[in-house]
Amino acid sequence: MKLDSMYQDVILDHYKHPHGRGLRPGDAEVHHVNPTCGDEITLRVKYDGSRIEDVSYEGQGCSISQASASVLNELLVGKDLAEAQQIQGVFLELMQSKGKLEPDDAMEEVLEDAVAFAGVSKYPARVKCALLSWMAWKDATAQALGESVERKTA
Repeated sequence: MKLDSMYQDVILDHYKHPHGRGLRPGDAEVHHVNPTCGDEITLRVKYDGSRIEDVSYEGQGCSISQASASVLNELLVGKDLAEAQQIQGVFLELMQSKGKLEPDDAMEEVLEDAVAFAGVSKYPARVKCALLSWMAWKDATAQALGESVERKTA
């Protein structure tokens, strides 16, 4: 139970002291809403070639959705696209585990503070909260990279 308490502290710390909050210029912007609970996020991404230069966001909702956006910013900014997609894949696997996947050292190394959401995976309605910003990032990335491809071929 001590681990659960530590994870709750990590989530609350990211909620109270968010990383990346406040929209800044980017290559693409998306707005996602969780219709189940009303959480929402507007997220922008900025790329420098294939490296993520910035992820900024504005949103409102529960501590889980807002803390997850903060963790996403902390984990992905500065990473190249392939590494960021790998991190997103591991986080998605954890969230879809329904509480059956126990984070090991390798997963903790990849996810860092995001392992704090392991307990959330037991609650399907809360999983959508945790994944809101990650799905927004995925869509914004597709939009940004699609636009850069169009610009290069035009």
